[in-house]
Amino acid sequence: MANKLLIIDDDNEILDMLSSFFADSDFELLLEKESNTGLERARVERPNVALVDISLPKKSGLEVLRELKEMDPRICVIIMTGHLTTQTVIEAMKHGAFDYLTKPLNLKQLETLVNKAFQTNFLTRGIRIIGGAAPARSNDAETDAMIGSSPEMIEIWKMVGKITESDATVLIQGDSGTGKELLARAIYNNSRRKNKPFIAVNCAALPETLLESELFGHEKGAFTDAVRLHIGRFEQCNGGTIFLDEIAEMSQKNQAKLLRVLENQEFERVGGNETIKVDVRILAATNRSLINAVKEKRFRLDLFYRLKVVTFHLPPLKERQEDIPLLANHFVKKFSRENNKSLLKISSAAMKVLLSYSWPGNIRELKNVINSSVVFSKSDTMFPDDFEPLLYGTNTLDEVATDSSPLDCYVMIKPLFNSMARSSDGTAYEGIISKVEESLIRLTMERYRNNQVHAAKFLGISRNMLRERLKKFDLC
Repeated sequence: MANKLLIIDDDNEILDMLSSFFADSDFELLLEKESNTGLERARVERPNVALVDISLPKKSGLEVLRELKEMDPRICVIIMTGHLTTQTVIEAMKHGAFDYLTKPLNLKQLETLVNKAFQTNFLTRGIRIIGGAAPARSNDAETDAMIGSSPEMIEIWKMVGKITESDATVLIQGDSGTGKELLARAIYNNSRRKNKPFIAVNCAALPETLLESELFGHEKGAFTDAVRLHIGRFEQCNGGTIFLDEIAEMSQKNQAKLLRVLENQEFERVGGNETIKVDVRILAATNRSLINAVKEKRFRLDLFYRLKVVTFHLPPLKERQEDIPLLANHFVKKFSRENNKSLLKISSAAMKVLLSYSWPGNIRELKNVINSSVVFSKSDTMFPDDFEPLLYGTNTLDEVATDSSPLDCYVMIKPLFNSMARSSDGTAYEGIISKVEESLIRLTMERYRNNQVHAAKFLGISRNMLRERLKKFDLC
């Protein structure tokens, strides 16, 4: 029996092009323009592989996908679309799509994918499959929090769709500002736990003892300030999903307790003997190399392996430049609305400026730059001048720390000195040093988005010393 490829697309040009392209192939080609006739053809002909456009008359491509998989769970369905959104990729993979292609079609890529689909179909013919595709669930448009159509991001959306029915632990790796928490929320919003609690905890924001209490709770009297029973995040999140950001900053003691939760879903509150049982899915994220942390004995190897059941790597923005226009226009619309401005647009020259920048702060930096530009924009179109001062106008803290000369520091301090010199109360030294220190602490915390671990590392001081300075200058 010859292999069969079913193509359902309401665009005659696409059908003609694919018919011509596959004319010399060794499989039978079945062409249909409508969803209902395509499904009827599939019932009669039983194709091995199907190419289905996402936008069809009467029934959508996702509906056709579900019905094809109900007819034959072994059929490999490739979805085609000219209008890519994150959620459609996730939904397609959730309902069993073999893969996802965007128009205009890359015919060489399509040929490779179709051949791979036929091979997969051949390998699964002898496998008995019980039941059809997973039942459809409602589509929550508000969960589509991340934006991206680059090949790297499409692969991420596919993986999100593939793990929707799983409770597997997930590790998300990526630089600061790449959207790790947004990806965690996308995973949660497309999971079977999406109607249960979601709690995010930043492991670097609290010292060891406070983080232990925050996660696992404490009994009344467990320590000096424990005046009442405290229910921790794991208990609050029972049945749901907990997101542990900056997991690499967790202490060895808390790593051991987390490992026990992963293995047995149980723990004891601080100062307590009662074993608490929970059912929690764990998503973790880090902007550091856990492998290096393991080598340096700062992170447990057994915990590392338990976390990386499913691993995502979010690429930096400079490696997915195709997404910069999408993100920039999205943020322009968002901040135009929030600042009560008529909808602004980005000129082609301004977009070139955005595309040429390396974005060390990734999406977070792009978002902040767009926000500032919208606030100060004086016309309905944004030009290079709206962005260049924000991107190139001032030196970074790194440049000040490494390139400043004594003369630079003299110029920086002189205004303070002149002001303090007007007083003769003998506080000039202490006052100037204090103001310089406060400015340095404030700028550092702004640069590292209030991340105390990274700020302390940059300054070369301990986190305890940093906390003392934050308290001293009322920057907490």
